[in-house]
Amino acid sequence: MTVTLASLSQRTGLAVLDHLERSARIPVVDGLQAQGDLIVIPHAVVASSVKFWPDSIWKDVPPEGVELLRGAAGGNPHTLVADPGTCRWTTHVLDTDRLALGVFQTSAVAYLLHPEHGATGCTPGTYVIRRQREHEGRWERLVAD
Repeated sequence: MTVTLASLSQRTGLAVLDHLERSARIPVVDGLQAQGDLIVIPHAVVASSVKFWPDSIWKDVPPEGVELLRGAAGGNPHTLVADPGTCRWTTHVLDTDRLALGVFQTSAVAYLLHPEHGATGCTPGTYVIRRQREHEGRWERLVAD
C-alpha cells in the first residue's frame, strides 16, 4: 500500500504546511535518514555507543504519535507515528555521545512526520533517534531546526 503525505496526515490528524506536495509518496528507508535537527540511525550502526536495557520502560506509540523534539524557539514538532501495536519507544538509553533522544522498535513501517519537512518511513527494525550536530571550525553545536 502506498502511503502519501496526505493519507498519513489525515490518518494521524497531524497537519503539514501548505508548501508540501501532499500527493507525494512517502519514502521508506532501512538506513540512515535525517530530518532537520534529527537523525534516525539503525541501532546496529551505533550499538557500541548507544545501549538500552532489556528492562527499560517501553511505551507503545499511540495513534496520534509521540512528539520526539520540537524545533528551536517552540517551532514545529518531529513526531513518530505508527499503526497501533506495531511500534514502541523508550527514552531509557545510554549514549556515550549524549545525542540520543531515545530508541524505537517497529514491526511495521513507522513514520517520522514534520510539518515543514514532510515525512519519511522506517522499515521494521530498531532505530536510534539522535539530535544532529554540526561542526564549525573547532566548535561543535546542535543543529537548530
